[in-house]
Amino acid sequence: MKDLLCALHQCLVLVFLGCTFQHHCLAENGQEQTPRIQLRLAGRRNKGNEGRVEVYYNGEWGTVCDDEFSIATATVICKELGFIHAEEWVPGAKYGRGKGRIWIDNVRCTGIEKTIAACSSNGWGVTDCKHSEDAGVVCSEQRVPGFRFVNTLINDIEEEQLQVQDVRIKRVFGSSKKRMPVTEGYVQVKQDGVWKPICSTDWTAMNSRVICGMFGFPAEKNYNVKIYKTFASRKRHAYWTYSINCTGNEAHLSSCNLGHSVMNRNNTCPSQMPAVVSCVAGPAFAALSTTRVRKAFQSERPSVRLRGGPKVGEGRVEVMKNGQWGTVCDDRWSLQAANVVCRELGYGTATDALTGASMGKGIGLTHMNQVLCTGFERSIVDCKFNQDNLCNHDEDAAVRCNIPDMGFEKQIRLAGGRTPFEGRVEVLAKKNGTLRWGTICNSNWGTTEAIVLCRQLGLGFADHAVQETWFWAGDWRADEVVMSGVKCSGTELSLFQCLHHGEELDCPNRGGQFAAGISCTDAASDLVLNPLVVEETSYLENRPLSMLACAMEENCLSSSAIGLAPLTNYRRLLRFSSQIHNNGEADFRPKAGRQDWVWHECHRHYHSMEVFTNYDLLMLNGSSVAEGHKASFCLEDTACDSEDRKNFQCANFGEQGITASCWDTYRHDIDCQWIDVTDVSPGEYILQVIINPNYEVVESDYSNNVVKCRCKYDGHRIWVYNCHVGGSFSSESEQIFDHFPGLMNNHLLTW
Repeated sequence: MKDLLCALHQCLVLVFLGCTFQHHCLAENGQEQTPRIQLRLAGRRNKGNEGRVEVYYNGEWGTVCDDEFSIATATVICKELGFIHAEEWVPGAKYGRGKGRIWIDNVRCTGIEKTIAACSSNGWGVTDCKHSEDAGVVCSEQRVPGFRFVNTLINDIEEEQLQVQDVRIKRVFGSSKKRMPVTEGYVQVKQDGVWKPICSTDWTAMNSRVICGMFGFPAEKNYNVKIYKTFASRKRHAYWTYSINCTGNEAHLSSCNLGHSVMNRNNTCPSQMPAVVSCVAGPAFAALSTTRVRKAFQSERPSVRLRGGPKVGEGRVEVMKNGQWGTVCDDRWSLQAANVVCRELGYGTATDALTGASMGKGIGLTHMNQVLCTGFERSIVDCKFNQDNLCNHDEDAAVRCNIPDMGFEKQIRLAGGRTPFEGRVEVLAKKNGTLRWGTICNSNWGTTEAIVLCRQLGLGFADHAVQETWFWAGDWRADEVVMSGVKCSGTELSLFQCLHHGEELDCPNRGGQFAAGISCTDAASDLVLNPLVVEETSYLENRPLSMLACAMEENCLSSSAIGLAPLTNYRRLLRFSSQIHNNGEADFRPKAGRQDWVWHECHRHYHSMEVFTNYDLLMLNGSSVAEGHKASFCLEDTACDSEDRKNFQCANFGEQGITASCWDTYRHDIDCQWIDVTDVSPGEYILQVIINPNYEVVESDYSNNVVKCRCKYDGHRIWVYNCHVGGSFSSESEQIFDHFPGLMNNHLLTW
């Protein structure tokens, strides 16, 4: 019996050891069965965090079928790519059909896997799908700090997901160390907290093109190799081990392929110097004394522009055709097309290719649809596109571009605000020969200055320019005024580019509570007057002065009407309707709150803005012969693109405003909707209408607030023709408009 028990014990031990060994082998086999792969997002992408999922396996890129795809699978993919999480997944080849193999079908992930290769599926290359079923993902915009390279050498490089914390252009020569932006220097990557230069062996012009683009520069140029080689020989460099292979189309270095190590056996760089880039700064960022920049950007008629963007390098894309600006449809709008636009305008590569009128709706014509670019075109008009089935302005394309770091945030700051978007303005400026932080005098501080400041700080549009600060107290050491007499045009990149007094200050209010302040906003309205309505509704009316008592009270008549007998005199009025559209991303609201509106007893209504629109009749040389103005007595949503959008009705002392995608109509038959032309002689004139002329309310684009029309007045009748929104024509067309000889008869023809 004892022998039997011993034998049974030995059997159990053998079985246990066998099972343990078998489990260990299966585990090892399981580990071997998880191949090392690489992922990327490809296709017609609008942003860097979305695209068609492509897998690098067995030396070949392939796609993933959308059968049984889930948000858990998308999460695994996004985390593997370095994003925080997945927002959604997209079936049906939304980002375009891939090519080659379909590597994975019926993929099933739980969401905790470290790689999609560990998820269950039909097996590599086993599928019944077509590329019309390619899956895509949208990952979070937030990334794990740093970035990972596309590594197609996963069998030769031990670190299959090589992660780098940052990349920079390290300025080398001391004579230019204070000049911004940094356009030339060593290319360095930061890994494990240490900056390391990249060896220049196998470094290509395409690599330099990508580096310059991601740092906000449109192009690269040659540099003095001999000087850099001499300088590099004086110091021993600890190089980054790997090389980079870019095609030149990438928006960021992380999208380039990771290459083999180029280091020698003794871990030295064969070329004995770090990789150097020399970038060409766009005209808006270049030093005025740089002659090379002037040669690189010859003055040509612009073929593309950005409108409606909250920051520099952002906006709705508009292109020039036949002397008139028009928008671009977002069908097939991609990062490659956006890259061409950004570089053409003197910026770097694009960070986003935006769709769905994200930067507001344009006006007028749409010139391009289904734009397809390689990424190397000099202009978007050189890309392939069609002009069939053009979209409406709900589908206007827009871009966000990389711009150079100008160091502006080190010169200016906001203090005491409730949010980062507001506060007292504090600047770093010279006083008594030394740099110190201080405030800005509030004298003449207005919206145009706030526009420049909000843009400089990257905070979007100017909401208010504050002349008496009600913010919390800032740093007491910065209470003293160090800048006064600031006067901006609104186009400057920095407040220091505006006119100001320098070190000789003149500030009657002495700062403190009366220091300048601002509040900014990331969305704004955009008012545009319909030019056709002005043209179609214009006419003359002789109206008895006795019927214009209220208009006289509101100064809507010319000065020659003062003192005339009401019963025996009349005024000749040029009447027209105004249809004012809000094409922006936010509602248009009066600057004053309802408690501050002004009651007008004669007309029996409130004015929310005393000057909402200015009307002028101009000579062809620009001098004014007659003028008028209109207060906003009833800003409301007359109509909208969708009826459920209506928010404002001014009846019964209701809230006033114009909702985004709605419009307000001031009819031709209401008081003050005219210009008094009683004293005007017959001749050729220009009718000009300006909305929000004093910039009292924030808008994303003030250039389209003007409508101009040509007029012919013969003393009895008036013809109004060729009405158009300001800025919608090229400068050459505007000159033709201003000097057009006029009508020879009353037949209105297109010229």
